[in-house]
Amino acid sequence: MRLKKLIFLLPLITIFWSNNSFANEVNIYSHRQPFLINPFLEEFTKKTGIKTNVVYSTKGLAQRLKAEGENSPADVILTVDIGRLYIYEDYNLLQPIKSNVLDSNIPMHLKSPENKWFALSKRSRVIVASKTRVEENTIKRIEDLAKPEWKGRICSRPGSHVYNRALMASIIAAHGEQKAEKWAASFVNNLARRPQGNDRAQVKAIFEGQCDIAIINNYYFGKLKYSEDKQQQKWAEAVNLIFPNQEKNDRGAHMNISGGGVAIHSKNKDNAIMLLEFLSEEMSQNLYGKINFEYPVNPSIKPSEELAGWGIPIEDKIPIIKIAELGPLAQKIIDRVGW
Repeated sequence: MRLKKLIFLLPLITIFWSNNSFANEVNIYSHRQPFLINPFLEEFTKKTGIKTNVVYSTKGLAQRLKAEGENSPADVILTVDIGRLYIYEDYNLLQPIKSNVLDSNIPMHLKSPENKWFALSKRSRVIVASKTRVEENTIKRIEDLAKPEWKGRICSRPGSHVYNRALMASIIAAHGEQKAEKWAASFVNNLARRPQGNDRAQVKAIFEGQCDIAIINNYYFGKLKYSEDKQQQKWAEAVNLIFPNQEKNDRGAHMNISGGGVAIHSKNKDNAIMLLEFLSEEMSQNLYGKINFEYPVNPSIKPSEELAGWGIPIEDKIPIIKIAELGPLAQKIIDRVGW
């Protein structure tokens, strides 16, 4: 009897999914942490009345989406780092969309050429240096970290992390494979310890005197500066923030992105596009700066007052997709030099 009821219910389940496009909701697969994305979703629902349902995970969402196929409930993918976003396109898990709003709000170099994904915020890979042990203006370029005077004075998280892989890709784009590998080998030779920990741990290591210089994403400086942990505030107070490659005719600081796209089998495509558009508009762009110390991608929106106080960097405006395409080569170099 129970089996008969189950067989009867299966068509109803199919009808539910096929009619899901009529629901006033949008289903999100997010790599971004709940405390970062929830304020945006609350404002989106307040503005549109559209309910948001979110699956959070740091890993495995692309594989899950691929396995689900046409039965996937996902409408929107939100993630950090161009490399992770590019995986979804490589797996053919995103669909091209047309949106005048997104075309207007997001520069060409920060979106997919096929309009399959769009940057929603930017973060800069910056240098932090000890205020007491590194004289100001002695480091101006990311290339300077290969100089022999910094031997035994640099800390880094593993090179294979997506943030460092993207940075390595940007150096390949600027100098070619051979020179980029030479830089990487010299950089590794200058490390004070085995690559380890996250970006916060590098600032802590400078505070503790284990090293004098490190590379981090700019928003970690803000997280430490305004941490509820007084000790972490001291870590931030111990370092100067350096935006590299800022001099005239230089390429500018490497920028990475958070971004999103519409899932290939979205049942709520219109709602999904509305959410991406909302995230590219003024309210959301300002929230990125307020909540996570990230830069707006929308050129009509100014960085937050706090970010502006650190300095507004000249940006390397290489098409961000180039960074993703060079990712595999960057990883090979990282492996060869032992970063």
